[in-house]
Amino acid sequence: MTSAPHSGRGLEEQAVLLVAGLADLAVSAVGSAAGTVQQLLRRSDGPELARDAQQDLMARGRIALDRAASAPPAHLEVLAQNAVARQSASGSDV
Repeated sequence: MTSAPHSGRGLEEQAVLLVAGLADLAVSAVGSAAGTVQQLLRRSDGPELARDAQQDLMARGRIALDRAASAPPAHLEVLAQNAVARQSASGSDV
């Protein structure tokens, strides 16, 4: 591997090569995804796959919303409940 000179042109060349490499990677990924989509469209059970995918995504969304919406119980409330439970277990009415 050769190293570029420290001039401005060397940095510009490196930037161009980097962008070209990223563009090639993106084109390759898009081509691969397009091939996968074509294969899926040729399948006879395509509508069933789409329905299953929709159900899976909805289930994942429901789980994500439930996880984000449920707040943990208040810390002081938990401590108070524990104190009441200990008092009840020990039989004291203080």
